[in-house]
Amino acid sequence: MGIEDVPNHMLAAQVVEFDKAYAFNTIPTPTSLSEYDLLLKVKVASLCHTDGMVSAGSFSTRLPCTASHEGCGQVVAVGASVKDFKKGDRVMAGIPFHRCGHCPDCLGPAEFHHYCPNLGGHLGVTTHGAFAEYMLCDARESSPIPDKVTYETAAPMACAGITVWGGLVNAGLKAGETVALVGAGGGLGHLGCQFAHAQGLQVIGIDARDEGLDLARNSGADVVIDARIGKEKVKEEVKKVTDQKGVDSALTLSDAPGAAALACAITKPPEVSVPFHELIFRDIRIRGSLISPRLKTESIRMLDFVAEHDITVKTNPFFGLKEISHLVELAHSGKMAGKAVVIVDEDEIKNVKERIRVTG
Repeated sequence: MGIEDVPNHMLAAQVVEFDKAYAFNTIPTPTSLSEYDLLLKVKVASLCHTDGMVSAGSFSTRLPCTASHEGCGQVVAVGASVKDFKKGDRVMAGIPFHRCGHCPDCLGPAEFHHYCPNLGGHLGVTTHGAFAEYMLCDARESSPIPDKVTYETAAPMACAGITVWGGLVNAGLKAGETVALVGAGGGLGHLGCQFAHAQGLQVIGIDARDEGLDLARNSGADVVIDARIGKEKVKEEVKKVTDQKGVDSALTLSDAPGAAALACAITKPPEVSVPFHELIFRDIRIRGSLISPRLKTESIRMLDFVAEHDITVKTNPFFGLKEISHLVELAHSGKMAGKAVVIVDEDEIKNVKERIRVTG
């Protein structure tokens, strides 16, 4: 049975074969909702490093699969048990989909809910995602978008934003303490610089690209260091600006070889491959984090923080799903600053183009 004003079919960009470009397919619109489902009319979706891993087959994703786990849109239908969303609401889609609700992770502290071993999937990774005109998401993991936050900003927050936000939450730093972001000029890094700066932290941004260094500097990093000078010289530069102490915490936001070792090396007495003398002899602690602890609570806190402090995403917008091939090309060029986003909805395309015209 159809849903009022929702077409029976929709356009989607899908992984249909590993190591191949996305295919643009017309597929049935998902109109059968489980009890906690939201059906969103997608407004904006964005590309993440993980999307390349999905396309490469790293997650053994069942194909075809609609790509992108960073999406947001407007609610057009809700499942029978949804209480906190209604038709017309603006929503950032949470990535976990259909946790079981009865395993130890689901029944335990909220910071472990998204580790449910019986999860139905992760949007855009192991189940259909946001590169489509409509998408399903789980209301229990999704968050309302404050009026002040645009869809263009909200979409990258679904992964890039909440991941680096979660890293800062786990770091447990206080205003005045020092944090280093290794990969400070990337999609996660430039958001981390803004979050940390607005929290009153001293921010050291480390990157290995000219575009990344410029973006980190413009995103609130107090000190910017070029990683291309080598680990030992980076350590020297960090010591110069931390009274020879090193930073209180370092977040590794890059998968470049040596990034984790560099983060350890500049932290106070941190493949992932870390030399033992950086880890053992200096009592460095390493903590991994999938998205964020207390995912929904922290997502809401993050979006409210974004609204309050005017956090912005450096976006490279493309208009319409069929422009995704050009979006991917830019993202893989090594010259992109910020995040590549696709404006999916026709009305939102007009809104974004008008904002560009006014601010340009």
